[in-house]
Amino acid sequence: MKTVLLIGMGRFGRHIAQKLDELGHEVMAVDQCEDRIQAVLPFVTNALIGDSTNEEFLISLGVKNYDVCIVAIGDNFQSSLETTSLLKELGANLVVSRATREVHEKFLLRNGADHVVYPEKQLGIWTAITYSSEKIFDYINLGEGHVIMEVSVPSEWVGKTIIQVNVRKNHHVNILAIRENGNLNITIKADTVFDSDQTLLVLGTEDDIMKCFGI
Repeated sequence: MKTVLLIGMGRFGRHIAQKLDELGHEVMAVDQCEDRIQAVLPFVTNALIGDSTNEEFLISLGVKNYDVCIVAIGDNFQSSLETTSLLKELGANLVVSRATREVHEKFLLRNGADHVVYPEKQLGIWTAITYSSEKIFDYINLGEGHVIMEVSVPSEWVGKTIIQVNVRKNHHVNILAIRENGNLNITIKADTVFDSDQTLLVLGTEDDIMKCFGI
């Protein structure tokens, strides 16, 4: 279990709060808007109405005591930037900030953010890749050119075993799991036979996967 200081209770912040609650983490929620705080109360351990650009207010929160501080402010970049900078100055262990534009990402990293999330860009890339081909069912970017994709089984692989296709050697792609009838099988064996009803979770560079599966 981790302790999380979550600042900014807009739609993005609420989704984070709900998932952290599902995962069993302790969350302190902060926002200047009372209505937003009221809406998130069922999903957080504690909540306060306050201005995160106010240094004294942040000091009162004891930011050093949280495992991670998430700045989910999306409607006011100046507040996001000031909050990020103050958190780092006050000794926050890990600061993760939201960007809504590429230039915001650069400024946040320069001003104290350890990591920056850019939901619109990340979702845009996911949507473009996932829905640009009937062979792709999901996509996760791991960075440095490496991705995980869920793809359909090529017709020429059907009836063959993993060792016969030898995907890793021939295509530099690793099969992580096989999904069939809604069930995910991560116990992959050399004699596992490919079927047309399956989808594969594969790991590799985006270029290698695209070439391997003819995408």
